[in-house]
Amino acid sequence: MKGVSFLATVAILALASSIASAYDPSPLQDFCVAINDIKSGVFVNGKFCKDPAMVSANDFLFSGLNIPGNTGNKVGSNVTLVNVDKLAGLNTLGISLARLDFAPYGLNPPHTHPRGTELLVVIEGTLLVGFVTSNPNKLFTKVLNKGDVFVFPIGLIHFQFNIGKTDALAFAGLSSQNPGVITIANAVFGSVPPINPDVLIKAFQLDKGVVEYLQKAFAPK
Repeated sequence: MKGVSFLATVAILALASSIASAYDPSPLQDFCVAINDIKSGVFVNGKFCKDPAMVSANDFLFSGLNIPGNTGNKVGSNVTLVNVDKLAGLNTLGISLARLDFAPYGLNPPHTHPRGTELLVVIEGTLLVGFVTSNPNKLFTKVLNKGDVFVFPIGLIHFQFNIGKTDALAFAGLSSQNPGVITIANAVFGSVPPINPDVLIKAFQLDKGVVEYLQKAFAPK
C-alpha cells in the first residue's frame, strides 16, 4: 500500500508540475481570431515548416546586410530587418536581426516591439538612446559610442538618435522571429482609418488644428 501511495503522490505531483509549466505560446502576430471551421482558417502563429528533405543551406542564408540603408528621408534613418519573412530558417528559433543606419542627426523615432527585446550594439558613431517604462513612465537614457551595447526590454517605448556630425551604424538582435514594430507617432496620428480627432485632442491636450495638422502629416502616402 505504501508503494501504491508513493506512486500516486508522484503521479499527482507530475501532473501538477505539468499544469503549472503549461502556457500559451508567445504570439507571432498582432492577433489570431478563433474560428470553429478549420477549413476556413489560416495558421499564422509562425510559418508552416518545410519538408526537412527539401531544406538547403540557402534557407539559412541572407545576403546584403553590408549594404547601407537609404537615410534620405524625413527622420534620417533606415532599418533593414532580417526576420522570418526575409530568412526562412529563422522559423521557430525566436530571433531576428536588424541593421540601423543613421545620417547625421538622424532619428529612429520612439517605437515599441510588442514581441521582442532588443539588444543594440553601436558599430560607428555616437547615439543617444533610451526607453520609457510602463507607468509611472521613468526614462532610462544613455549616450552610446562605438562598441557600446544597450538593451531595450520587450514592449517598452524606445528610440535611437544620432547626435554626431557623421553617419552612424548599429546592429540589433531581437528575441523574436517576428518582433513587430509600432512607431508611436505614425500609429497614433496615421492610423487607417484615422482615430477620432476628439480622442486625440483630449488625450494630448492639443488644439483641434494641431491634431488635424498631425493627422495630415502622418497620413499614409
